[in-house]
Amino acid sequence: MNGKVAVSPDRPLPAWRSPWLVGALALIVAVLAVNATMVYLAVNTNPGLVKPDYYERGRDYERTLASRRAADPGWTMQLDVPEGLRAGVPTTVRFVVVDRVGQPVTPERVVFYAYRPSDASRDFSVPMVEEGRGRYAVRVEFPLIGVWDTLAAASIGADEQLVGGRVRVERP
Repeated sequence: MNGKVAVSPDRPLPAWRSPWLVGALALIVAVLAVNATMVYLAVNTNPGLVKPDYYERGRDYERTLASRRAADPGWTMQLDVPEGLRAGVPTTVRFVVVDRVGQPVTPERVVFYAYRPSDASRDFSVPMVEEGRGRYAVRVEFPLIGVWDTLAAASIGADEQLVGGRVRVERP
């Protein structure tokens, strides 16, 4: 004989020689190998997300939020970024701020910020110019298409109040 198992018509093929059984076993071994690899990586690599002083940091964050709420002047702010922004096309962005009773507020400084979530090197900021009491404007040009986070910061002394939003800049 030449080393092959001779199968007579009377005897069925052994189960371990079935291609279906071999395929199913190979699939089970592959799944177990992937799971073992994931368990190893989860246990032996440190994502660096857990801080040793997490409790103290959380309490500091709560204190910061409470102090900001206490220092809130009660301004109503609105940032008006026009629809249909186009990359490389200048557009005017406006900002309006009023106090609790609706009277215009005159901050010492107002700055417009634009942040690109996917490319921090393209972030920019521009001081806004007063158009009238409580109304500010700036002419900006977004250099790239895509999503941008916008923010206006109004400052009086060390206190700063923020309002923002997200815009989409299209192709020119």
